[in-house]
Amino acid sequence: MAEASELISTPSQLRDRFAAAGKPPDAFAVGVEHEKIGVLAADDRSPVPYHGQGGTIASLLDAFLADGWEAVREDGFAIALARGPDKITLEPGGQLELSGIPARTAHEAAAEIRAHLAELGQRSAPLGIRWLGLGFRPFGTLDAIEWVPKRRYVVMRDLLPKRGRHALDMMKRTATVQANLDWSDVDDAGKKFRAAMGVTSIVTALYACSPLVEGQDSGYQSFRARAWLETDPDRCGLLPFAFEEGDVFERYTEWALDVPMLFLYRDGYRRVDGITFRRFLREGFQGERASFADWDVHLSTLFPEARLKHYLEVRGADAGPLPSVLALAALWRGLLYDGEALRQTLELTHGLSMAERESLRAEVPRGGLRTPVLGRTAGDLARELIAIARAGLVRLGQDEAPLLDPLAEIAATGRSAADRVLDVWKAARGDARVFADTFAVA
Repeated sequence: MAEASELISTPSQLRDRFAAAGKPPDAFAVGVEHEKIGVLAADDRSPVPYHGQGGTIASLLDAFLADGWEAVREDGFAIALARGPDKITLEPGGQLELSGIPARTAHEAAAEIRAHLAELGQRSAPLGIRWLGLGFRPFGTLDAIEWVPKRRYVVMRDLLPKRGRHALDMMKRTATVQANLDWSDVDDAGKKFRAAMGVTSIVTALYACSPLVEGQDSGYQSFRARAWLETDPDRCGLLPFAFEEGDVFERYTEWALDVPMLFLYRDGYRRVDGITFRRFLREGFQGERASFADWDVHLSTLFPEARLKHYLEVRGADAGPLPSVLALAALWRGLLYDGEALRQTLELTHGLSMAERESLRAEVPRGGLRTPVLGRTAGDLARELIAIARAGLVRLGQDEAPLLDPLAEIAATGRSAADRVLDVWKAARGDARVFADTFAVA
């Protein structure tokens, strides 16, 4: 693979960069990215500020440094932590994310998340900070949340609201759990990409856990997914070419080339006036030429429901209760890493037209598992999806199928984590402490 600093000569090199990331099946791994929403334990409502005294994001990151973590800084401010391959990063509103290292099994991924949450709780409790497992911040206004002092977020918060009215909600108030998976070659990547795009709305329904907005029932099962519907149509959503024949690496490259860039990094983030990467590659910008590092940065600003980097990232799930979080790696391993399960996953939504897929994506945030799908419901398809994943895991032979039990219960009962959130909130009669006692993960 070309060095990141090397200049790009032709678009075909970008396609080949995806191909070079292929691995033999016996080297396939799964990584999990898990975001959490912080609240101050004094009232279990207030967002955790970055700056200030006492319980702050900055003081929490400093507390990690005693355990061998090193701070990544911008302008003197810690914006991330690293300890070997482990990474802890911050989303724009202070949501804290573990970027899990590639694991060979879902059990290994689950163990890493548990260890991270134990360490996070140990460091957070003395500072009066708690972390909630929800897909959207349940209390407080958008303006009450302090921005993390990260330079790329300054550019994004200026540009994205011009593209979608919920862009700032997405940046500052949402939290997700994502899985990253490998491919062997272009054919394998194409099938996995199509399968992930095909069932992403079902996974959204299954993982829905964000009905509260500013302490009120929003009427949505997943307001996180609702926010993504109005973030930026150029870089979000379903990609029609995923469901067509062809070289997925070439097609993804061609699509990404024509998405407007958000910024260019040269000793800081520079706005580029919305030029596409294709134009940047062809003409340059203010004397700068396009490198592979620029391409990698551009790819990180694209947010389709499934995206390609040097792995496949599946993005449709709300963060939520720990059992569901731990199930995500098992779900996607079972669906995509067993050949028969992959075939069945593709078949599950094969009959949907592109218009029907778009309609399902638009309706699932409100309807969740009860969303109609061609005379059935998303819940019906979720039960089939879990059965496919379970059988795939059995064939893979790592005894991971029991990790799916919490998802199976949700699908069997038709009651999502979002329904439980509303039940607990109503029973708590507005007591945020009772609510946080139920949904705190650290």
